[in-house]
Amino acid sequence: MATARDVAAYILRQRGPMTAMKLQKLVYYSQAWHLVWDEQPLFGESIEAWANGPVVPELYRAHRGNFRLDAAFDIGGDPDRLTPEQRDTIHAVLDAYGDKSAHWLSELTHREAPWRDTRGDLDDLQRSNAVITTDSMFEYYDALTEENADDV
Repeated sequence: MATARDVAAYILRQRGPMTAMKLQKLVYYSQAWHLVWDEQPLFGESIEAWANGPVVPELYRAHRGNFRLDAAFDIGGDPDRLTPEQRDTIHAVLDAYGDKSAHWLSELTHREAPWRDTRGDLDDLQRSNAVITTDSMFEYYDALTEENADDV
């Protein structure tokens, strides 16, 4: 199975440079949509509902202290480990979200159920290390595809 670092390295290769926060959100959306389209996780690391949105702590430790990242930054992943299907998911995510700002992506995650429900009654600025489950991600984003199918 790919790792979150593999996914991040691939995203940086395709669309870098970008902020660490934007990278985190793109990795999150890659996981979410891979769950829906391929019905399996893209990577095994957990995603937590931090104050600025979903964060993969393992990935955070790799870029901590670096605001801006590019393909030359050693995130510790191997983008060549990804399968063609995994790359397809990431490309679709980059097409949909890649031109958005880190702030816009963070605000979007704050409006979506996986982050909100995981945080429960916490204020948006309070720290949390509660894990956003893959089940909650699948249910929410899969429902979005069903809503869009009803519009067709």
